[in-house]
Amino acid sequence: MKKSIVFGIMAGILLVMGAGIACAGSTYDPRINRREWQQERRIDRGVASGRLTPREAQALEREQAGIRRMEARMKSDGHLTPRERLRLNHRLNVASRDIWRLNHNGYYR
Repeated sequence: MKKSIVFGIMAGILLVMGAGIACAGSTYDPRINRREWQQERRIDRGVASGRLTPREAQALEREQAGIRRMEARMKSDGHLTPRERLRLNHRLNVASRDIWRLNHNGYYR
C-alpha cells in the first residue's frame, strides 16, 4: 500500500516536471493567440453589423493573415524571443487600430 502511494506521488512529480521542461522551449504564447482571436471576432462582428464593408473586411483579414505568417516565421526556429514578441504585439496594435478605424469610419453596407 505504502509503495503504491509513493510510486504514485513520484510519477506525478515526474509528470509535472516533464510538462514544465516541454513548455520551456515552447513557442506557445496564449496572449498573442487570444489577441488574434479577439481581433478576428471584432472583424466578424463588424461584418455582421454592417459597419464593415466587404472590401474593408477583406483588407483586415489580409492584415491578420500577414500577422499569422509573420508569427509562423518567427516560431519556425522553435522559440519566440522577447524581441519577436514585441514585434508581434506592435503589429497586433496596428491591426487593432485599423479595425477600430474602419469600424467607425461611417461607411455601412
